[in-house]
Amino acid sequence: MIEFHAPAAETPELGLSPLYRAAVLTLRHLIDVGPIGLTPNKALKRYFVTWAAGAFCWPGYTADELYAINKVLNEHDFPPLVLLHDLLLAAKLARHRKGFLHITKSGRDLLDHGGSLWITLSQHLLLTAGHDDMLEIEWVSVLHALNVEAHEGVTDRRFASRLMGADEQDYHSKSLIYVHVLRPLSWLGLLHETRQSQSERLFKKTGLWPLALRFEESAALPPPTRH
Repeated sequence: MIEFHAPAAETPELGLSPLYRAAVLTLRHLIDVGPIGLTPNKALKRYFVTWAAGAFCWPGYTADELYAINKVLNEHDFPPLVLLHDLLLAAKLARHRKGFLHITKSGRDLLDHGGSLWITLSQHLLLTAGHDDMLEIEWVSVLHALNVEAHEGVTDRRFASRLMGADEQDYHSKSLIYVHVLRPLSWLGLLHETRQSQSERLFKKTGLWPLALRFEESAALPPPTRH
């Protein structure tokens, strides 16, 4: 498991993570407003999805962007909310009971300890993101590599090529690395993503990176593990 260092609860850099911000808002909603209703398929009900779309302001998934392609919003129309819902359950920060999502004691406790909440979300997200039928991520080595590569900025195309030994025109490899490595780290607030072009993104370490991760020395890119 990756060893993260817990930033102080008042550290403003925690706000760089849309996942952390959304988790805090959801846990506070569970305390202040009450349990969230579930559909028969155990998805979050539409009233909460509508609220979350406006409250989260998730980059790439703002309310305006979501409503541009959906007349109404269900949970599956808001992919980051689907992920957050799964993580809250997996980390036992919330649970399903009698048709509602309820906050747990752990959820209440971690809400008062922002750094520990961020670490809990990070460990569960990377454990999930790092496994795929086509790819298995060795996170310690990958983070060491990104510590060097993303210091000045690296594109998804270049990093996928370096990591997997693929041609830079291999869009399948680029997509795998984006979905399973670069996007999760961006959602955790460790990388900042900007569009270079319609088909290329640039990633650079944020101010949260040195607060949460420590590296004794630079590491070379690890050999890829492909299936």
